Amino acid sequence: MHRRLLPLALATFAVGTDGFVIAGLLPAIADDLDVSVPTAGQLVTVFALTLAVAAPVLGWATSALDRRTALLLALGVFVVGNAATALATSYGAVMTARVVTAAGAGIISSTASSAAAAVAPPERRGRALAFVLGGLTLSSAIGLPLGTLIGRGDWHLTLWAVAALGAVAALGIAFGIPRITLPAATFRARLAPLKDRWVLGVLTVTMLALTGTYLLYTYIAPALAEVTNGSEATLTAVLFVFGLGVLGGNLLAGRLSDRHRPERILLGSLAAAVVVLATGRAAVETLGTAFVWTAALGLCAGIPVVPQQARLIAHAPAATPVLLGLNASAIYVGVALGGALGGLAQQAVSPAWLGVPAAGVTALGLLVALAVTGTPRRAKGGAPVRSGGFR
Repeated sequence: MHRRLLPLALATFAVGTDGFVIAGLLPAIADDLDVSVPTAGQLVTVFALTLAVAAPVLGWATSALDRRTALLLALGVFVVGNAATALATSYGAVMTARVVTAAGAGIISSTASSAAAAVAPPERRGRALAFVLGGLTLSSAIGLPLGTLIGRGDWHLTLWAVAALGAVAALGIAFGIPRITLPAATFRARLAPLKDRWVLGVLTVTMLALTGTYLLYTYIAPALAEVTNGSEATLTAVLFVFGLGVLGGNLLAGRLSDRHRPERILLGSLAAAVVVLATGRAAVETLGTAFVWTAALGLCAGIPVVPQQARLIAHAPAATPVLLGLNASAIYVGVALGGALGGLAQQAVSPAWLGVPAAGVTALGLLVALAVTGTPRRAKGGAPVRSGGFR
C-alpha cells in the first residue's frame, strides 16, 4: 500500500518543506529584504492564510477533475510560485509570489489526503493518512533543516530547490498514481459541515493546536538564538531534532488511531504540549536541554492532526474529501494565526518567552477538545446523535 501512496507523500513533503522552511530563513530574509524579523515572519502568515482559503475554494473548482489531474495542475502552480519567489528582489514581490505558491499548495494538501483515504481499506485508513501526512511531517525533519542549510549562503537557492522538489513530485504522480474519481460537491456542500457544531468544534481544536505550536515555531530561530549562539549549523541540527519528533509523533498517532479512541490520543497530546510549551524558557538553558525540549515539542506537535482526521472520516465517510479539505484549512489558519500572534507578542515579550502565550492558546484548544469528545452517532433515520460535545 505504501508504494502506491509514495508519490502523494512526496507531494505533501514538497508543500511542507515550502511552508516551513521560511521559518528557518527568517533572519536572512529579513536582512536581505531590509525588513524586521516579525515583518518577514508575516510571509509565513500570508502563505498559510492563502492556503487555508484556497483549500476549499480551489478544491471545489477542481472537484470535477480526477485527483491525479487536480494534483498535477496544483503542483504546476506550486512550482511556478516558488520559482517566482526565488527570482523576487523586494518584500512585495516575495509576498505576491508566496500567495501564488500557496494557491497551488492549498489543493495539494487536501487532495492528497482524500486520495489516500480512497485507496486504503477502512482498517488501514489511519496508517494510510499518517503515511501521506508523514510527507508533511518529514519535511520538518529533513526538508526544513536541509532547506535552512542550503540557504545559509543565499536563501533564494532554497526556493529553487523546493521548486525542483515539486517538479519531481509531479512526475511521480503522473506516472505512479491511477485516476481516482470522487463525487464532486458544490461549494455550498463543501461548507455545509460548518453548520454541524461538532464538526466546527473539531476544526476549532485543529486550528488552536496549530496556532499554539506556530506562535513559537515561526520564530524558533530568534527564540533559540541564545543557546545556538547564532550558529546556522547548530540551528539546523535543532530543527532536525524537532522534525524527527514531529515524524515520530505522526507515525505513533497513526498506529494508535487504528487501535484506540482518537479522542484519548488527542487529549493526551494537547495536555503534554501545554506543559512542554509553558516550561520552554526554563528548560532551554543549554544546547543539550534545547535538543531534548525541541524533540518533546515536535512529538507533541506531530500527534493531533492524525486523530482529528480519523474522527472526521468516522463521522461522515461519504464526505471525506470535504471534511479533510476543511481540516487542511483549519491547519493553515492555525499556522497563519500563530505567525501573526507571535509577531504581535514580541511587542511585549522576547522571542525566548513565546512559549508562554503559545501554551495559553494550546490550553484553550484542550478545553475545546474536552467539549467535543466523542463522535456523533447516527440514528436510524440518518441524523447525528451526539455522544459528546456541543449540544
